[in-house]
Amino acid sequence: MIAVARTTSLRGLRAVGSLFALSLVALSVAPAARAADIVDTAVAAGSFNTLVAAVKAAGLVEALKGPGPLTVFAPTDEAFAKLGQATIDDLLKPENKEKLKGILLYHVVGSKVMSGDIKTTLTPATLQGATIKVVPSAAGVTVNNAKVIKADVGASNGVIHVIDTVILPPAK
Repeated sequence: MIAVARTTSLRGLRAVGSLFALSLVALSVAPAARAADIVDTAVAAGSFNTLVAAVKAAGLVEALKGPGPLTVFAPTDEAFAKLGQATIDDLLKPENKEKLKGILLYHVVGSKVMSGDIKTTLTPATLQGATIKVVPSAAGVTVNNAKVIKADVGASNGVIHVIDTVILPPAK
């Protein structure tokens, strides 16, 4: 009788132990299985260091980590380099935060626009308030004359389209 009770207890402990182990495995796999948000995706890519620094300087990290959906036309480090280091340094100064914020929000649309959605010219409103012109052609897609060099980079809260030039909002 005692041997049967011990066997039953051991089976019960093994079952509980197995469930506990499965729960730990599920917890450790679940975060990695989830897609990263737009900011984390940009950081992981390694080619958006200037963009990420600008997003931080403008105080937009939490907004771009929000639930979305968002579409970000993300300039690469090379795209920012076209502005010149002096311009970049100037934009990153605290006193230019609002100007930088406007430029960055001009790269963001408040909906998810996949490349397959771009069949004709689109003019979506950006989070900055002005519209951008997204033009499909046989040569590819342009956004205000910036070429999309990589499309449909998925994120948990939207999509990133990589562009080769920083686009600037119209002067007010």
